[in-house]
This record gives sequence, structure tokens and C-alpha cells, in this order.
Amino acid sequence: MSAPPYLPFARPTLDDATAADVAAVLRSGWITSGPKVKAFEAALSATVGGRPVRVVSSATAALEIALQLAGVRSGDEVITPAMTFFAAPNMIVRSGATPIFVDVEATTRNLDLAATAQRIGPRTRAIMPTHFGGLPCDMDALYELARQHGLRVIEDAALAIGSSWKGEPIGSFGDLCVFSFHPNKNLTSIEGGARVVNDAREAAEVETLRFHGIARLPDGTRDVTVAGGKFNLPDVNAVVGLRQLARLPEFNARRRALAARYSARLRTDPPLELPHPGYAGEEAGHSWNLYAPLLPLPELAISRRDFRAAFEQRGIGTGMSYEAAHLTSAYRRFGYHRGDLPNTERIADSTVTLPLFPTMTDADVDRVCAACTEVLAAHRR
Repeated sequence: MSAPPYLPFARPTLDDATAADVAAVLRSGWITSGPKVKAFEAALSATVGGRPVRVVSSATAALEIALQLAGVRSGDEVITPAMTFFAAPNMIVRSGATPIFVDVEATTRNLDLAATAQRIGPRTRAIMPTHFGGLPCDMDALYELARQHGLRVIEDAALAIGSSWKGEPIGSFGDLCVFSFHPNKNLTSIEGGARVVNDAREAAEVETLRFHGIARLPDGTRDVTVAGGKFNLPDVNAVVGLRQLARLPEFNARRRALAARYSARLRTDPPLELPHPGYAGEEAGHSWNLYAPLLPLPELAISRRDFRAAFEQRGIGTGMSYEAAHLTSAYRRFGYHRGDLPNTERIADSTVTLPLFPTMTDADVDRVCAACTEVLAAHRR
């Protein structure tokens, strides 16, 4: 009997219609930023209540420009969770500011707002929370804290397109919000990202910053008003994003169903610590980009590396979301040490990301659950 096909931990959902759209753009002769980018921005804007949206080449670029829009400069501080992808602190440093790492809540893995309040100081310019795995932060408490201290908020919603808070889509309210369209996200444009801004002035500023800082003068010549980069999204990417956006509710509904099946069937011995299921009564607000339980390593005779190797031997891919950012080589220099952020460190030490993508079958989930049960039972200490 042949082995089942390899099951990756993430896979984009692409179809023939998307391929046909890409071919049409290629045949059009206009493959860089053009009409498809404008259409993609308009469609994204419609999903966030009509707020202005501008797309760029990556979510990392979107974060960099968002920091500029927020007025973050050299000498400022930006508070961010250490349980996040490295793009967030990297862009804070590239802006000239200092990242102030704060611990996360043990259950939601989102920014601990009580700890955040304690770290706000005279140099704090902004808060950059991450909606971990697609589960929104407590938006009421977050924006009340920002209002009290006059701070900008840059929501790292790279994992949370289609998520909502109290029925309102993430990005449809608040301050600046950044989405990612990387292939392992809920919606992909191959590579790409977007930034939701507050008004036409900020939207125009993004347009300048994403394309060399160029502004057009009345006589048709160009001026450079700011030292901008080059972060524009091509039409080839935008047309993929358009097709994906139309299917996003379908994709996210399937992700929720798969996550629910995992949570119902992952009854291992020793037990895994399962991710937050979504807020009671608002489970649909969780878009489930990740399904990342914590391994019971103290009760196991193997390491996380061994666990993942055992899954590879069974033809199942896994990921790791995420390492503790404050303990990386680039950020220890700011004075962080192991023990400073215990929730982040415990999650980082024991997390494993299981396969989750819309074209998975129920049988795929059952296969992963069976592998978890088998490997954990075989290596119980």
C-alpha cells in the first residue's frame, strides 16, 4: 500500500480561474502596478467599511511605511509583543526607534495590555500589537489605552484578514492596520501586503512613499518630496489577490471548521495545550491562520525537534510560530534576558504549527491527530 501524499503545514488555494486571470494580465502588456492594483485596493476597501487601502510589495513594507505615517523617528519607542514575526521589530529598528518588548497573555498569545501600560514612557510613540494566529486583540482595551496616552496604533494584522471584533472586521475601525498576502496567509497575492489608513491624505502619502518619494508637478515633471523606497505591487500579483479576496469568506469558514475538528479530536496523552478557540459567542471572529498547540515537553522524552522529525517521517509538515523575538541575537543587545517575558518564552519553547489550509480534508485532520496521539504516547517520559 502506497504512503499517503505529503501534507504540508500550509498551502495556498489557487485555481484555474486565477491562472487564467494571470495569463490575461500577461497578455495585456501591463504587468506592473496599474488597473488591477486599483481594483484590488477598491475591493479591499469595501471589506473594511470603505476606509482607504493601499497595497505594497509585502506586509514588511507596509509596516515600514506605517511607522513613517505614524511619525515614528529616531529616539522614539514602539511597544510590541515579543511573540510575533521578526518583521515587526525589524521595521521598528529600521525606523530608528527602539522596540519595547512586552509579554503576551498565556491563553490568547496577544499583547498583555496591563504589561503594556506599565512600559509606556515619555519616548513611547506607538503600540504595534499582533493579532496572533487570526485571533483579535481586545480592541476596546487597546484603543482606550492608546487614547489615554495619545499614542498611534499600528495593528500587525498579517495573520488576521477576515477576522473581526464584536462583528466589525479588523481594519474597519481603529488607526493603521497592516495585512499580509504571503502564500501561507488566508489570502495570497503571491507576495504582497496592504495598509488600511485613516484618510485621503495618508493614502496619498503612502502612494508617494511606496514609489521613490515621487510627486508629479503641474507641468508633468517629477519632484522627489521624501526619500521613499520602491514597494509597489504589480498587477500580476493584484489579480491573484482579487480572485482570492472573492473567496476569503469561504476560505476562512473552512479554516474554522478544520480548527474545530482539531480541537475536538486532539485528546492526547500527555495532553497538548490547544490554542484559544475564539471568544465565546464570537468564534467566527477568529480567522485561524495558524493552529499551533503547545507540546507537553516536560512530560516527554523527546525534544520538539524530534517531534517534528517524527512527523516528517510520517509525511506531515509542521512549522514553528514563533521564536521569542527578544531573545534573538539582534534584540538581546537592548538588554533582554531569558526570564524577562515568561509567557512568550514558554510558548516559543514549546509551540508547533500543525497543517491548516482550506483544501485539507477532514481525513487529513484525523491523520494529523492520529500522528500526535501516536508520537506523544510513544515518547511519554
